[in-house]
Amino acid sequence: MNIVVCVKQVPDTTDVRIDPETNSLIREGVESILNPFDENGVEAALQLREQHGGKVTVITMGPPQAEAILRHALAMGADEVYLVCDRAIRGSDTLATSYTLAKAIEYLGEFDLVICGKQAIDGDTAQVGPGVAERLGIPQVSLAIALEVEGRKLRARRLLDDASETVEVRLPALVTVVKQINEPRHPPMKGVLKAKKAQIPVLDAETLELDPKLTGFAGSPTFVWKIFTPPRRARGQIIEGEPEEAAKELAQKILGLNVISIS
Repeated sequence: MNIVVCVKQVPDTTDVRIDPETNSLIREGVESILNPFDENGVEAALQLREQHGGKVTVITMGPPQAEAILRHALAMGADEVYLVCDRAIRGSDTLATSYTLAKAIEYLGEFDLVICGKQAIDGDTAQVGPGVAERLGIPQVSLAIALEVEGRKLRARRLLDDASETVEVRLPALVTVVKQINEPRHPPMKGVLKAKKAQIPVLDAETLELDPKLTGFAGSPTFVWKIFTPPRRARGQIIEGEPEEAAKELAQKILGLNVISIS
């Protein structure tokens, strides 16, 4: 089966900086990593390939330095990787990103399954995976913690707040996965050396025949108005004493009431 995994390069959460002019993340010169949920997605794809054969293709949309996470995917065992990179897609929100990734998947040809991480840790929207499915016109299952393929059917167990449910859909389909689905493998040294030498194919806006009105800033109806650090809250006050007296004091502080006891 042919599996496509969408991944994203995200800033290391210990080193996030914001551009005060554009209210966007500063990525240049910032340590970046493969989005953890997406790494689980790569692992899920590799396990399905081991069970059913086929090919795992990993794609990402981002600046040239995003090649690093594609090399990591190659080192893990992915068969092919592609970087979607063009100044025309800069500033894409989740809607424009979904459109661009869907066009890239269509460009690659026939596929059986698309896997995405639940969400990216820098945005936490969880919108891109479902958006890609909508653009491709295929069924999607979110929050998957287990995947089984039987013929042209995909059976996925979904994680809910206090339970789980099993959903069955026909392929081709898209799933988003959570961290509980697996433990990503450590790339072997042989894979790391091979990935280091690999040439990363780049897909630009012209190659994908992107509509300039649907990608980049022009295709993004949402934007960040302001980003700020919430002010520190004052430390709470502990009211000690007997429960009745403490309750009176608390009422006085909150409501400004003079509470008296009524026998």
